[in-house]
Amino acid sequence: MSPLVEAVRNRLVASGAPVSPANVAAALRAEGGLLGDTEVLSMTRRLAADLSGAGPLEELMSSSGVTDILVNGPDEVWVDDGGGLRRAGVRFESADAVRRLAQRLAAQAGRRLDAAVPYVDARLPSGARLHAVLPPVSPAGACVSLRLPPRRVFSLERLTEHGTVTGRGAALLRALVASRAAFLVSGGTGTGKTTLLSSLLSLVDPGERLVLAEDSPELRPDHPHVVRLQTRPANIEGSGEVSLEVLVRQALRMRPDRLVVGEARGPEIVSLLGALNTGHEGGAGTLHANGAGDVPARVEALGCGAGLDRAAVHSQLAATRVMVVHLVRDAGTRRLAELRVLRRDPAGLVHAVPAVSFGRDGSCREHPGAEEVAARLGDGWRQR
Repeated sequence: MSPLVEAVRNRLVASGAPVSPANVAAALRAEGGLLGDTEVLSMTRRLAADLSGAGPLEELMSSSGVTDILVNGPDEVWVDDGGGLRRAGVRFESADAVRRLAQRLAAQAGRRLDAAVPYVDARLPSGARLHAVLPPVSPAGACVSLRLPPRRVFSLERLTEHGTVTGRGAALLRALVASRAAFLVSGGTGTGKTTLLSSLLSLVDPGERLVLAEDSPELRPDHPHVVRLQTRPANIEGSGEVSLEVLVRQALRMRPDRLVVGEARGPEIVSLLGALNTGHEGGAGTLHANGAGDVPARVEALGCGAGLDRAAVHSQLAATRVMVVHLVRDAGTRRLAELRVLRRDPAGLVHAVPAVSFGRDGSCREHPGAEEVAARLGDGWRQR
């Protein structure tokens, strides 16, 4: 930052005046500087980003296609725009500048970030998810992670064009939605679970009512009848929280044709399992899991953590008859890997049985669960 820009910045901070072209021009005159209209507008944008925006990250946050921004230090800024992580041509002036940005973003989210509370996990007004840590938790300096909400809905056709879904996979997913079978989209972080779920919800009959319960407004289905419910974090005094579990219970009273939980990762799994067992067909959600076969264990862990015993979790899960749609990420490419069905063994435990798998080369293979899929969804997808 040049001495003149720094002087203008300090003058605006001291006066408390908002960053506007008129105020920047007045501060420039007071500092003895003189710039043309174009330069004043450029300085205004820069100062606005530095004082109230995302600083050097402002341009990255407005770039289409960017889903994640990771700041490991003043000279280490990484982005993911769908092709895997790559280093961005952006840098901060110092480690203190990264710390100031982290604290400013936390303040925008109404959260505290300082030596007493050296970490924050919050949602920004823009919908972006913020995570930041300060020393001593991060000894090398402040680290900032931003997950940006999708700016557009990818249709199933668009996902097919990009190689996320094969033609036969798309036919299978269309049949899944049309059948009103409940399903969970599973996968690791950054595999495109929310993107795929949004595209599938866009296929739902326009006459149906979708009620979405989410932590962040990430699902954006192209559908005429969508009701959104969003959690609220506790305030700085620790009160006022509205959890996802509460939202799911409220959603059940709103006459949903399809109840959707953006991401089940806590006690809300109990309410979701109950909803899928009480006549609410076509329910859906996303779930973090390393593999499709790990989904029953993941649901078991969440359910038992919420107070259910193991037998009750597996009994409820089996009754939902959900299908598991699993996504993976190969060399930066997100793709549909397989679909599984649930079966209960003689001991009462539920297992995710392979039904249809899709290779990186676009191949499609059927497995023991394929006949159950054909019985429930029809076998039109086999003709592709």
